Parts: sequence; C-alpha cells; structure tokens
Amino acid sequence: MKKNYLWVALGLAATLATAVNASKPNILFVMSDDHTSQAVGVYGSRLAKLNPTPTIDSIAKEGIVMENAFCHNAICTPSRACIMTGQYSAINGCPTLNDSLPAERQYLSMEMKKAGYQTAVIGKWHLHDLPSSFDYYKVLQGQGDYFDPFFYETGATGDVKRQMKWGSKPWTTFKGAVEMKGHSTDCIADSALEWFKEKRDPEQPFFLKLHFKAPHDYFEYAPRYESYLAEVEIPEAANMWDRKKNGSIATRGVNDELLPYIGTSVGRRNLRRNYAEDKNTPWADQMDLSKSDDEVKRQAYQLYMKAYLRCVKGVDDNLKRVIDYLKAEGLYDNTVIMYTGDQGFYLGEHDYIDKRWGYEEAMRMPFIVRYPKSIKANTRSDAIVENVDYAPTMLDFAGVPTPDYMQGRSFKPIIESGKEPDDWKKAAYYHYQMHMAHHDNPGHIAIRTKRYKLIFFYGTPMDSGTPDTPPAWELYDLKMDPSEDNNIYDNPEYAGIVAELKDELKTLRKEYKVDGPEFAYNKAINDYWDYDEEDRAKAEAISHSVIEKHKNGTWTHNVKKQPKKKK
Repeated sequence: MKKNYLWVALGLAATLATAVNASKPNILFVMSDDHTSQAVGVYGSRLAKLNPTPTIDSIAKEGIVMENAFCHNAICTPSRACIMTGQYSAINGCPTLNDSLPAERQYLSMEMKKAGYQTAVIGKWHLHDLPSSFDYYKVLQGQGDYFDPFFYETGATGDVKRQMKWGSKPWTTFKGAVEMKGHSTDCIADSALEWFKEKRDPEQPFFLKLHFKAPHDYFEYAPRYESYLAEVEIPEAANMWDRKKNGSIATRGVNDELLPYIGTSVGRRNLRRNYAEDKNTPWADQMDLSKSDDEVKRQAYQLYMKAYLRCVKGVDDNLKRVIDYLKAEGLYDNTVIMYTGDQGFYLGEHDYIDKRWGYEEAMRMPFIVRYPKSIKANTRSDAIVENVDYAPTMLDFAGVPTPDYMQGRSFKPIIESGKEPDDWKKAAYYHYQMHMAHHDNPGHIAIRTKRYKLIFFYGTPMDSGTPDTPPAWELYDLKMDPSEDNNIYDNPEYAGIVAELKDELKTLRKEYKVDGPEFAYNKAINDYWDYDEEDRAKAEAISHSVIEKHKNGTWTHNVKKQPKKKK
C-alpha cells in the first residue's frame, strides 16, 4: 500500500511540475553582432525609409521598443558577458576581447535550467570557453567565418581542420566541431530550426539564445543580396563631414593634432586604419584611390553601408524563417521574443567606424520585446536600461527572482506596464577599457542620464595609472544636442550639472565596486578627476608627446597595418 501511495505522490509531483512548466513562457533571445539602432527601422533614423528590417519592425509593432537601452562596454565579448552574468565588466572578469567566461560563471543559463527550462545557444558565442552550462550548444569558433562556417556542437565527435582566415596562423584541428556550407546567417537559422524540430523537448519551456554573426565587420553578405540597394544612394550622417565641437583634447588633441591617430575613420583621416584604404574590406578592389579625399570618403561610405545593410537584410530574412516556424507550431504567442544587438555601431557619424565609444551610436542598443500575454502592442519606453539588466529580466519572465550576485535589475514591470517606477535607475554606467586597441579608442568611463552624458577619457591602458593619451572630460546636453555635436564641459552655465554628474558617477562606481586600487587605471581617474589648470597643462603635454612618439617611431599602440586577408 505504501508503494502505491509513493507512486501516486510521484505521479502528482510530475503532473504538478508539468503544469508549472506549461504555464511558463518560452524565451527566445535574438542578438545580432553590431546591429545598431540606426539600422532598425522602428528607431526612425535616417535609414528608416530604406525599410531595412521589416521582420524586426513587425515584432516591435506587436510589443515594446526600449528607447534608452545601453551597453556597459561597447564591444563583443564584454557585452555578451554582461548579458550572461548580470554583472559589470570589472566584476564578471570579461572587460576585453581576450577574456573568457567559464561554465561556472555562465549564470543565466544555469538559473534557467534550475527553473525547469531546456536551454540552448546557437550562433556566435565569443566568450572563449564553451557554453557547456547549456543543455545544447552549437557555436562558432571565435568570430567565426561568414562563409562555410564551422561550429562547436554538443556531442560532436568530429574534427575540423582549418587555416584561420586572418594572419599567418598554421592549419589547426578543432575537435568536437561540425562544418556547414553556405553563409553563416543562413547556417545559424538552419541550425536553430533543426534544434526546434529535432532536439526541443515539447514538455519543457525553452530558453534559446540565437546569435547571428552578421552584420559584424567586414560585412560579407550572401551573394543573393548583391542587387539589394545597388541603385540606392544611402543617406549620409550630417556630422560625417563636419564633426563640429564633438570631442575634446582626448579625442582630437591640441588644435586637432591627434585627428589622424584617434578613432578609425570612413575616409583617410585615420592614417592607420580606415574604410577607404583597408585592403581587408570586401570592397577594396572597388575603391578608386586616385580621387580626392572627399570623393574617396564618399565612395567608401556607400560601399560599406551597402555591405552592412545587406548583412542586416540577411538577418531579418532569416529571423522571419524562425518566426514563421513558431507561428506554424503554435509557439509564437507563448514565447517572449527579445531582439537586440550586442552593442551599437557607427554608420559614419562623426567620421567614425566600429563601436567602443561611449557616444550614443556605440553605447545605445536596440532592444525590442514581444509577448502579447502581458505586453501591449505598439508601445515604447524611455526608461534607462542596461545590458546587465537583461538577465534579471529574462529570469523574471521565467519566475526566478534576481540572484544576489547579479548587479542588474529586472525591467519586466516596465515593459508590461509601460510605466517607470519612481525608484528606477536614473543613469547608465559605461566603461571601455581596451585603451587604443584595434580602433584607436582611448580608455574612458561615462554616465548617461535621460538628458545628459558626462564622459571622462582617462587615457591609460588597463595595467597602468599613467596616461599616454591626453585625459579630458566631455559633457553633452542630449535634449538640445542629441547628436553630441557640442561638448559643453567648459560652459560655465553647466558647471552645476558637471558637479552633480561627477558626484553621481562617483557614487555609481563605488556602488558597483569598480573604484578600488586593484584597478590600475583608477589612479589616472583619481589624478585627473578635478581637471584643474595643472591637469589641463599635463594633458596638453601628453597630446604633444603622442605626436613626438609617432615621429620617432616609439608609439606602441597599433603601429602595424592589419594583416592582408588570405584568399
């Protein structure tokens, strides 16, 4: 009789667990690499009239658009680590592209599994250690290839032998990997559909992170998009030609002497790396470098923008394939669908390329959520949210309280009500630490409120407290100057605002436990915090020293051209 009671109890427990699981929504988190809000139609940029993202826009119209979503550190690995951990870069251990996120710190998937979800990640992972905390993974090696990519896959026993695309690395054998033919965006969507059809457990809610490589630099699009936008003149950003008063001595140098060295460019401004003369770009053989600087810049802009938007088109089309499957299987309305990029990206604004900057184009992320059971259609919110908040929000949809070790906070109540609580955060915190790496961006921190942004370029590598690019502060009034064309840090009318924002920035840094002496760069931050006349004189001397180092060949940051791409 006791055995019968035991079987009945076990049966009731299983039934209860099934009922609980059935009541939980599925969660589909879609992230594209470098897909900036300017290239998402619903954000209404100068590109919106080109209709670059009809599928993403349709999701947005049936859900909510977050207008003030920001990343903490606008570069691939750090942003992805913030999302997986709910922690800022200095805490989660991934402030640079070289850092890894081991399985024991892959918190989001661990918490989802504990909540009864079947977990999977497909596409670009870029956190070095395999995502073994997920039930299933099929992820690109590193950046991955645009064409004929290979993936590390759960349970795979085969080997893939490849010579890596960049540089002169030898042939390498990758174990536990599988190869696919075609364009990476198609292959990633194919892999997601295969997981849905063959590996998904219909008795469990699913949590799928679907990560597209596109439209990452250098924007190698599928050949079928060659004619897309071919006859269209892509609108230019007005400040691509006139940077006005954007920046400071930190980004421009004394009397603009550092313009050729700080921040990679569309045209020839940056002497080391630009889209006009970079031989690694797919459009290099289409450039006529005999033309004037302005003509070359205009030509480079059109070529790179068309390549970029063709990659975006591929993502949008393949997302439609996944959405169509969810609709056909009756899963669409019971799935929380989130769409984002891993950070923003420059599309010619201020003559910059890439991301990394604490300015709007790089710091801002698209973030769209659709879930008709609790989110009203066609709504928007200007609440400030950060990518450290994404994990707590997803966990909240799964019925999981935010763990104490996460620094982010769920904004599920905001996206469901459309209202911002009185105690919601008033500012986003930004920190780019890879000083002068790859795209010549100095290290900097920033605070961004709904109206203002205060940026401090402290100018040191991570392991140093001594600046080798000039420190400087910048302030932007985003209500009066949404394009950040006018640095007003020295405007006496804003002195009170500067003082308030510095106090708030200092408070946030203490709260987030990133202000201690264990971080070498904090010495420079503290030394130049007040930025008095003595500090300014030192900054000017550092600006001149950069020029001298370039002249005598002792400048150590990115002195070599990028290696030529192998055919």
